[in-house]
Amino acid sequence: MTLRSLTSSVPVSIALYVAIMALIIYVSYAGAQSIGYNWQWYRVPQFFYKVDTNGFSWGDIPLGLVGTLVIASISFAISVVLGAIIASLRLSTLVVGRAFSNVIIELMRNLPLLVLLYLCYYVLGPIFGLDRFLASILCLALFQSAQISEVFRAGIVAVAKGQWEAARTIGLSKYETYRFVILPQSVRMMLPPLTGEAIHMIKNSAIVSVIAVVELTTVGRNIISDTFMSFEIWFTIAAVYMVVTVLLSAFVSYLENRLAVSRN
Repeated sequence: MTLRSLTSSVPVSIALYVAIMALIIYVSYAGAQSIGYNWQWYRVPQFFYKVDTNGFSWGDIPLGLVGTLVIASISFAISVVLGAIIASLRLSTLVVGRAFSNVIIELMRNLPLLVLLYLCYYVLGPIFGLDRFLASILCLALFQSAQISEVFRAGIVAVAKGQWEAARTIGLSKYETYRFVILPQSVRMMLPPLTGEAIHMIKNSAIVSVIAVVELTTVGRNIISDTFMSFEIWFTIAAVYMVVTVLLSAFVSYLENRLAVSRN
């Protein structure tokens, strides 16, 4: 891919994104107008910040965003560790290890995230003494670990077989082969999809609002219950999610292009 094609694709992507968002906003606005909805956009800024006699203070939406990022970050870190363990078991020569990893992966792939959340909170929570915050982190980490394990496995398998043979030829142990030969090459291929999984984690974290964990979607629901500003608040919450995920997506694109250039 040339530099010209990279620079020309960015404006096209931005224009397409703006066009889609404009269409969604227009259809939603027309629908709200048809039912006589009273728009109150002037009340939205107070949920981002407040300036009063006590000075400046953050509103509910930024605090909810911090909760979302905290939950997503902790869950992602745990899912990376679990994913590495599952991938190592699947690549091992142990029949029991491969069978166990396959069962975990298929279970997480075929179990709806909402059902898994209920299992973690209502079943595992009372057994292990987990509150709703810890149950949410456990649910998200388990669910995402299956996908991350496949990223690890694919990155390791993608290394050419000649690299393994060369490592054995010079007398490296299995540990040394992974540390000095395989992982330095596979990490470069793993980073972009891992960042993509981080984006999925942020979006999936909205599901924990059903058990009233304090995060962005929960804050939005609470504001709507107090103000009845359904359209304004949900548009605002959606915009905040999009800003975060678009920034991360831009970082992924930059990372992929940087790694592609370095490989060439």
